[in-house]
Formats: sequence, C-alpha cells, structure tokens
Amino acid sequence: MPTERREVMVDITDRVQKEVGASGVAEGLCHVFVPHTTSGVAVNEGADPAVQHDFLQHLNELVPQAGQWRHAEGNSDSHIKAMLVGSSVTLPVVDGRLRLGRWQAVFLCEFDGPRERTVWVQVI
Repeated sequence: MPTERREVMVDITDRVQKEVGASGVAEGLCHVFVPHTTSGVAVNEGADPAVQHDFLQHLNELVPQAGQWRHAEGNSDSHIKAMLVGSSVTLPVVDGRLRLGRWQAVFLCEFDGPRERTVWVQVI
C-alpha cells in the first residue's frame, strides 16, 4: 500500500475487515502488524480528520524531525514515533466483523513516507 506524504494516518479499517471476512472466522481475534521500523498501527477516532491532524502535530512537537540524532539517515524521528505508536494491534472479532467502538478506526501511521508499506493481518 503506498503512502502519499512523509507523515500521514491512513484509515485501513475496510481493508482489515475484508481480511476478517475472507478468513471465515466468526469469533476470535484479528492481529494487525506492520513490518516496518518507521511506521506503526493504531486504533483511534476515524470520524473527524482533525484528530489525526492533532495527533501528528503533537507527536512532531514531542519528537521533531530536526535534532541531534546519531542515526545518519535523517529519519531518526520516524523510528522514535514508530516505537511510541507500536507496530501492532489486536482486535476482537464478533459475528465475523471487527468489534470496534462507534468512532474507532484502524490506521496505518506513516512517519517516513512516501513509501510502499505492507500490513499483515492474521485472524485467529
């Protein structure tokens, strides 16, 4: 899946739900994992894009791109942000559907794009 900007939160809820449906699992768990060191995955509000904007803005205040980094690739902030967000989430599956709260969505959090990203989904 391509990302379009250096930092963006991409709603992947429908993609994950498609994998849940294809699995045939009616009751269980869905594990979503990104195998990258400069991106993460999170669950948060999907109804108001201002939430994603505020999150990314505040994260940039906490971990600015410019800094006294030893890692020479220019993306040390991305690695730190990915560690703070985490690389996976586990969600309940009920009646063959992700069991999310009313406003919740699953996001791929890109911190070093634009890039081609992979999201692994395992339904148990």
